[in-house]
Amino acid sequence: MIVRSFPVGLLQCNCTVIGDPVTKDAIVVDPGDDPDKVLAVLRDHELRCRAILNTHTHIDHVGANQALKDATGARLMLHEADLPLYDHLKAQSEWMGGLVAAPLRAEVDEHLHQGDRVNAGAIVAEVLHTPGHTPGSLCFHVDAAPLLLSGDTLFAGSVGRTDLWGGDYALEIASIRTRLLELDDATRVIPGHGPETTIGQERRSNPFLLE
Repeated sequence: MIVRSFPVGLLQCNCTVIGDPVTKDAIVVDPGDDPDKVLAVLRDHELRCRAILNTHTHIDHVGANQALKDATGARLMLHEADLPLYDHLKAQSEWMGGLVAAPLRAEVDEHLHQGDRVNAGAIVAEVLHTPGHTPGSLCFHVDAAPLLLSGDTLFAGSVGRTDLWGGDYALEIASIRTRLLELDDATRVIPGHGPETTIGQERRSNPFLLE
């Protein structure tokens, strides 16, 4: 399995490309900005993006949705509980003082829910609904790796902030405990920002989960 994760945009969101080396089908998670960079990674591995997944709809995770859809014809998928955020990208930009320009709102092709599966060739990404950072926050688990794309729900040594619209700290911690800590300790975790970690490392040392 091909896995390429790299920071994009001013806020350095981790965009991740997962590809099947045999069929060349791929999934792109959180194309927050820099569409040329995302497309270059796809070209480098001769991959065809079949699905664009958003872990949540904060502006730094969705900025290149439209450009990537236009370039690849891929389907855009997210949780409908985050549509109120997604429908107000201009307000999100203004809240940030215009540091990140409001992108075009790309048409959503499919709503994802707990237990859904998204395929790209032989790759199967299971959808985990982990509300807390936002109401529609999602994580994506590829059991064959094992790999977890945790968005802004779980970070190395930390958890996602919950002081923005729709945030709920107690719900976020419950999501992590019931959905993410159920995974094997060896599971590689690529969060929405910052360095990688593992489920085992976070179980043992994340101060927010040791309370």
